[in-house]
Parts: sequence; C-alpha cells; structure tokens
Amino acid sequence: MFNSRALVVLALLLHSVVALVSAKGSNSTSKWQTLTGDAPLVIARGGFSGLFPGFSSAAYSLALATSVSDVVLWCDVQLTKDGAGICFPDLLLNNNSDIQDVFAKKDKTYLVNGVSTSGWFTVDYTFSDLANVVVTQGVYSRTNKFDGNMYPILTVEDVATQFKPPGLWLNVQHDIFFSQHNLSMRNYVLSVSRKVVVNYISSPEVTFLKGLTVFASDFVNDVPLAYNYSYDPVYEYLNFVDNGDFSVDGVLSDFPITPSAAIDCFAHLGKNTSGQAKTLVISKYGASGDFPSCTDSAYSKAIADGVDVLDCPVQISKDGIPFCSSSINLIDSTTVAQSSFSNLTTVIPEIKAGSGIYTFSLTWEEIKSLTPIISNPWSRYTLFRSPRTKTAGKYMTLSDFLTLAQKSSSLSGVLIGVEYATYLAEEQRLSVTDAVIDALRKAGFDNQTALDVKIQSTNSSVLMKFKEKTKYDLVYNIEENIGDALSSTIEDIKKFADSVVIKKASIFPETQAFVTGVTNVVPELQAAKLPVYVELFSNEFVSQAWDFFSDPTVEINSFVLGVNIDGVITDFPKTAARYKRNRCLSEKVPPSYMSPVQPASLIQVVTPDYLPPAEAPNPTLTASDVIEPPLPSVESAPAPGPTGRSTVGAPPPPNRQPKIAAGFFLSSLAMLIATLFLL
Repeated sequence: MFNSRALVVLALLLHSVVALVSAKGSNSTSKWQTLTGDAPLVIARGGFSGLFPGFSSAAYSLALATSVSDVVLWCDVQLTKDGAGICFPDLLLNNNSDIQDVFAKKDKTYLVNGVSTSGWFTVDYTFSDLANVVVTQGVYSRTNKFDGNMYPILTVEDVATQFKPPGLWLNVQHDIFFSQHNLSMRNYVLSVSRKVVVNYISSPEVTFLKGLTVFASDFVNDVPLAYNYSYDPVYEYLNFVDNGDFSVDGVLSDFPITPSAAIDCFAHLGKNTSGQAKTLVISKYGASGDFPSCTDSAYSKAIADGVDVLDCPVQISKDGIPFCSSSINLIDSTTVAQSSFSNLTTVIPEIKAGSGIYTFSLTWEEIKSLTPIISNPWSRYTLFRSPRTKTAGKYMTLSDFLTLAQKSSSLSGVLIGVEYATYLAEEQRLSVTDAVIDALRKAGFDNQTALDVKIQSTNSSVLMKFKEKTKYDLVYNIEENIGDALSSTIEDIKKFADSVVIKKASIFPETQAFVTGVTNVVPELQAAKLPVYVELFSNEFVSQAWDFFSDPTVEINSFVLGVNIDGVITDFPKTAARYKRNRCLSEKVPPSYMSPVQPASLIQVVTPDYLPPAEAPNPTLTASDVIEPPLPSVESAPAPGPTGRSTVGAPPPPNRQPKIAAGFFLSSLAMLIATLFLL
C-alpha cells in the first residue's frame, strides 16, 4: 500500500519530522502522553488547504471556523525579490497560482538543493509584482471550483493581522536557496517576529535551528491511508495521539476539522463508553469494507466493531438452501468465473443486462466451495480495499447467520433482505420468502424477543407476503433517488412497511459532488411514523460530497444531527459505531467540528464561471412506483421457460413488479474487466 509518510523519531512511529523551537515543560499527571501533558496541537497547513486553495484567505478562515479553539495556522514562508515574506507552499509559484498566465514565458532555471529546477520563482518578483497573481488549488485531485474567487497571495503579516490566529507557525524550507540569492531568511524571521506574534518556527534544514521537539506531519484525508485504518482519517489520528503508548505533541493537517474532532471528541473513549446518539448502525453485508461481503469474517468484524443491526441479503441455491450473499450473480462476489462452473454463464434480462452465473444454478455445496472476493467499489479511482483480507472468510447459510446473531450479546437485531422473489417463483420454482420464514421459525425467532427481526425488500409485494404470515418489522427500500414523496404515496407505504430505506442523495442532492440543498423526504416520512434508514455510508473519501471534507465522520454527523435520520447503513460499521459514542454529542451546543454542514453552503462560494451545470431534480415518489401485484406462489407459478435467453426486454421501472433488477447492471465489457482484475 502506498504511504507517503516517513516513520522517524527514535523509537516512536511518526509520519515525518519537523523541528520545533519551543520551550515546554512536562506534566506526568495528565491523560495526554505529550511532552507537556497538554492535548496535542492541531496545526492547519495553509489553513483548510484540503478544500480551498492552500494559504488563501478562505482556507485560513475555514480552518479557524471548524477547528479547536487553539488551532495553529501554518505558513510556509517564501521570500520575494524585495525581501517580503509570503505564505506559499513552495518557492516555485507555478503550481499553486496563475502566475503562468500573468507572466507568460518568464520561467527561469536555478539549482535547488543541487537539482536543476525550472519554473516561476518567488525570488524573481517583488511583492508588488505579485499583486495580480492569485492563489489556486495546487493538488489536482482536489476540486478547482474555488479558483475563480481571485484569492490574493498573503504575506506573513497579513495572516497574523487579518485572522489573529491563536497560534502562528512559520516553516522555513529553503534558507540556503534564498541565501544564494542574497536574501536572509534568518533576518526576515527576526524582523517579522518584532511586528507580529510568531509562536513556532520550523525548518527541515537543521542548521537553521537548535533545543528541538517533534511533531507529526503529512496528515491528509484525501489520499489512500494505510489499510489498517480502513480509510478512516479519525482512526489514523487516534493512532498517533491515543494509542496507550505515546502521543505526538501535535499534528499538521490539510483538514484541521478531523484532528480537532479526533482529539476533543474521540480520544480516550473507553470501549464501554455509552452511546450518545440513538441512531441505529446497520451493516451493509457485514463489515464489507474490510472483508469480503457476507462472509463469516465480515459478520464477526461487524459485531466486534459495535454494529447494532446485522444484515443478511438472502439468496437461494439450486437445492433451495437460503444463504447470505451480496448479489444473486456470483460473479460479483466470488471467483466463480475462474472456477469449473464458468460454463454456467447465462443471460437473464429480467435480472440484469449482460451475462452472469447465478446462485440458483449451483447447489449450496458447490457455492460453499467458491472463494469470496472483497468488493472494490472505488477501484476506478485506484482506491482498493485490503489485499490481505481480499479472499478471507466463508459464506454462511441463513440458519448459521441467525445462530451467530443469537450468540452475540451486543446486537439489537438482524435485517434480512429479500429480492428477486417473483423471478425465483415464476422461473425457478423457488420460494425465497418461504425459505426465510422457515429458517426464522426453526431458529426460534417467532417466539424470542431479544433480537428484533427486520425484513427488507424493494418490492411491496414481498413485504405484503411477510405481513400476511409473520409479525416481523418490514422495511421498504426505495432504491431510486427521490426528491419528494406524495402524502398519498406515504400512506400506501404504511400499508406494507414499518420503516423505509432511502439513498443519501434523496436527502442531500448533489451536482458534481457538491450538495445543492436538502429535501423534505425525511421529515415527511417521519411525520407518518416511518423511521428512515439511509445508505450507503462508506469511508473512502471519493464516496462523499466535497461538503463533508473527505471525512466519513463529518458526513455521518451531518445526516444524524442535521437531518435526524434513524439509521446509518454502512460497510464500515466501526466508524459509525464510534461516532455514536463521541463525547461532543453530549454537549448542548456541539463544537464547530461536530456541527452538521449547512446544505449548499459550499456551492454558493463557487463563482459563476466555475459552477457545474444544474441537474434535473430527483423525481417525486408516486403510488405507481410502490404498488405491485401480489407475489405469485411457487404452486401457482407457470412452468419455467428455457434459460439462457438472449433477447433483452425493456427494464421494469424502479420499485415496481416485476422487481428483478436491483444489482449493479454491469455491461458485459465491465464484467470482463472486473473478472480480469481478479486474476
């Protein structure tokens, strides 16, 4: 796994080292294992540079607004031709500004640390020359939508006087280079220190400083983290400030909101700390962000991580055995395409476009022999889940899953998913509903009250069948994004469901990963006494809108505190379970770093020439979307037709009968690519 961080500092495992000049004492009685006994400092590198252009007025302002009260603003000091000190990430101006447009073809070449380097250097321009040069986003994987705001280059004095930060940190990177151009960084630092308060000075050039302390740097949310952290940046920070062995004295971050929350809200939480939020944590295929979906390993990890409700999407084998699997198409979740069963590939347009190898084509014994594979939903961004666990675990029958749940003392319930019931009854003569009811009865769930049983489906006909035969809680999954729901439609839903699952975009609609507003879907459903569970919350930063600062905890918090949802459906239950226990939720007024984001606040900062095109609003949910004919029984279903049909009919509308296609709808080419990746 790629990791840009260096591990130095004696025996301490630190990312990288910067030397800090500061006189500090010690306090052995503090809960913090820092040098002083105080909480680790949060240092905002260039402000909130993970979102806005680094070292801009917007970045520094947002850092102060979203961080702990003693946040320190970091300034990489560069010197101009006339000796002015500017806050800028490098002595080359071309990567983080528009200087190439202002001074076209004015680049030069110098030796920097013995390496020939070309570009636009700060030493070639006076500060007045840079008056028309603006700061831009220099990390190209981040959004450039704020570059049109014409943020000027700031001097050290500007940062100190305009923002009056609790702490100011000057980092000197190229003292030798500036000396070669008759500029003295030492003299500048001494001079500016007489004008404004400078709390910390650091440099990678040891000759510039002497009496040293170590901080950890290079913390960012939007790069691949070590697999140990499950793409959870809060988890990473806690490993450096609250690991039981040591604590660094501070952390340098492009996303200061995250270490602020880690230090103030999550550090020193005991495993038995009671939950501060009532929101249910519901697994998505177990802890499928860390292990292959719906395996014993994924389920055990989810329970250990503190999940409230454990889910099992039920598929059925050729010999009628119900088992847990994320997809009816075994190609999606196993190595079946590379097995001796590869000749069972068939095309079933009622289920999905393209070919597949389906669960009802193999017996349970044959399915058990397959190797599960971890899902990689963000592989197109080169974000992959742990290779160490990519084939770990075994599939479980529904019966074994229920036994596992009953043995857990921490679970509050199970969620059983049922899909494709119409197709299985009509075409395969298999009743998945009866198989589920029978398994639950045999496991004693008809009589026990310790675990709540939820039956989930995108088909109202399936839920009606369970309502006729059982007393379990019924969950209606609205699989399409909606912008509203008619009151009459909500009343229709109440006839067959006790709660509802909706997508995140049905609450916070997005345009090019910017939240554009908030809908009334949640309050409308809750007003009808229908609890609302929301999916899917993942840890990978590309799964979140820019508004959530590449932090899954910020996203969860915005849905829980901002919209008051009743349940979080996640493939990383540890993150959501830890969120429920954070101490900041107990405060009457949560701190800024534990406050929900304001919908559409970011997109309002984007200048018109950078605005993404407006998208059509999500549709309103109507009665025709939810009302379905009764589910056919196996006894009354017509004899199955031939399999392997190659004609592709028109797909059914979402959430209507025949409800068959809730899968990934991969094209044949995409499926082939996915198969090749497994090899």
